[in-house]
Amino acid sequence: MLGVSSAPALIVVGANIRLWMLSSGHRFRVETVPCAPVVIVPGAKVGPDGLPMAYLRGRLDIAIELLAAKKVGEILISGDASGASVDEIDCMRRYLVAHGVAHDLIRADGEGLSTRETCERARRLFGIDRAIIVTQHLHAPRAIALCRGAGIDADGVDAYCECKRTTLVRNTVREWLAAPKAVAALLNKRV
Repeated sequence: MLGVSSAPALIVVGANIRLWMLSSGHRFRVETVPCAPVVIVPGAKVGPDGLPMAYLRGRLDIAIELLAAKKVGEILISGDASGASVDEIDCMRRYLVAHGVAHDLIRADGEGLSTRETCERARRLFGIDRAIIVTQHLHAPRAIALCRGAGIDADGVDAYCECKRTTLVRNTVREWLAAPKAVAALLNKRV
């Protein structure tokens, strides 16, 4: 009985370990990340006021730092442009422009509805084969592995998060549970 009940936990732990291994050597800080033509910023929650919430704000701020440090030449924002409550793309674009990023340095994918779709669409629709992806520490292994699996030579930079404890706990659980699906997608691409 113990073996059956522990199997899902072993799958989750194993998948997370696999993603950490796949992303090993590809996680950096702004100062140390190798240059790339573009930084990919996956979407995240937008507040009811239309402003980026903590996760998204952290990602956008790091993208701005990468651009200012001349580590990238442009920013690809990816998210849900037709969300039920708010347009993530419009929010991200407004935030970037308000913080000094020129319109012509921003490309947008309004149908990047998941990390996997963001990476696959960046490769397929935008022709990106080298990029930096910016996201929070726990999401980075999955994001880097999925981008690399989509054919992008991707490195990651961790974004900060001035988050409430409940947000951190919720997103940690979400990341741990998303790992098996990501590993399955990567394995299916190899078949």
